[in-house]
Amino acid sequence: MSTILQINLLKGLNNLPFGATTLDAETIFGKPEEVQTLDDPILEISSTVYHYWDKGFSLFFDNKNAKKFSSVEIDNDETELFSKKIFDLSEQELIDLMKQYQFTLSDSEIQEWGEKRLSFDEAGLDCYFERQRLSSINFGVVDEFNNFEFLPN
Repeated sequence: MSTILQINLLKGLNNLPFGATTLDAETIFGKPEEVQTLDDPILEISSTVYHYWDKGFSLFFDNKNAKKFSSVEIDNDETELFSKKIFDLSEQELIDLMKQYQFTLSDSEIQEWGEKRLSFDEAGLDCYFERQRLSSINFGVVDEFNNFEFLPN
């Protein structure tokens, strides 16, 4: 994968800011390899997902908010956060890095499928570890109630 992704917490991904349109995403990253619609009637959310499988990320656009960019899921090993390759960090190194930038760990939980989730709610960031290695990252906008806007995989 040649795309180096820059996580800009609370702002966006690379040059794509939260609130951007699908056209903006295509201008920056090109056409997605797959487009999917996800609906969750229980959470009352609907998303259009642009999957960039070869580049290692998926962009989520909120269908109830004029298809505005609201979150991203990343599994690209070259991804950087605060100029550090985040997938090279251990759980403790990630916690320490976030703390340097005034984001504290708000929750940690083992998921039913076996991954360990570390959540930094004030940053809108969830990190998933499998066998003590970072396997994926989800981050997005934080709503007015200071809760992460979760959009399912």
